[in-house]
Amino acid sequence: MEKPLLLDVNGLTVSFRTDRGDIRAVDDVSFSLREGEILSIVGESGSGKSVTLQSLLGLHDPKTTRVDGAVAFRGKRILDMPQSAMRRIRGKEIGLISQDPMTALTPVYTIGWQIAEQIREHERISARAARARAVELLAEVGFSNPNEAVDRFPHQLSGGMRQRAVIAMAISCQPALLVADEPTTALDVTVQAQVLDLLLRLRRDHGAAIILITHDMGVVSEVADHVAVMYAGRIVERGKTADLFDNPLHPYTWGLMASIPPLTGVRPDRLVSIGGMPPLPGSIPEGCGFAPRCRFAQADCRKRPPQRRHGDQSALCILDGDERLEKRREILGAQEYA
Repeated sequence: MEKPLLLDVNGLTVSFRTDRGDIRAVDDVSFSLREGEILSIVGESGSGKSVTLQSLLGLHDPKTTRVDGAVAFRGKRILDMPQSAMRRIRGKEIGLISQDPMTALTPVYTIGWQIAEQIREHERISARAARARAVELLAEVGFSNPNEAVDRFPHQLSGGMRQRAVIAMAISCQPALLVADEPTTALDVTVQAQVLDLLLRLRRDHGAAIILITHDMGVVSEVADHVAVMYAGRIVERGKTADLFDNPLHPYTWGLMASIPPLTGVRPDRLVSIGGMPPLPGSIPEGCGFAPRCRFAQADCRKRPPQRRHGDQSALCILDGDERLEKRREILGAQEYA
């Protein structure tokens, strides 16, 4: 039985106002998320991932940013809500796990005080009960001595412990949706695995849906149910995780996958890299944004690419059929795809 629709983003477009006019950073992004699902938005830095999530959460300056499109959370159009109504949703129904826990936490307050403040902002509860809840949350996210840790300041914790404190704050009101903005980027490999296990456990125990922003395809393959590959402000490919890894459709996705060291088979002398850099907002081509870096670019790539469909997958690319299979083998080898 299909789970209820939790979040529906349709045609989200974000532009920044400058002296040269509006510069578009996110272009016609659409995706949906059902209760309990994990959607991973993957792409290089500068692809528009964080801007997309900040805008749909209302974390943008309306004086300098223009946001168009529709975002519905549990059937409510949240982009049309006043900031006071959005503040009631953020933290209580939608939790945010920031990329950098050191800047997400206030350095002059203990982590226990900050978690308790989040709880008391959204619930009618005493300070003592909120502190007790903060201790329980710190234990839940893996602090070995939460009664002591609750009185520590952020600078007294390691990077992994600060990230756990941010996660404890994000889940303090048991939100239906967690937005995790590259939560493992600044952590070592061991702590990364622990944080990912924690996110999966939160989904299992609390039923929370998760949007995971990352640039690591290895992380995507481990935790996500669905994937949206983003480049130059557009979603260039989307689909179920297993389908996308078995049968990637877009040349940008091939490049991301080719950059992962293989676990089996012959060890390559050199990993494949994508030449060049992602374009800055304002310099994105009118046609395919990836064309300047794509070794398979053609004259038709100067036009808006068509959306190719393959079952539940789709990709913005002119390549299709046997031509696509042939080009993909040049990047990912002779492996056959479904």
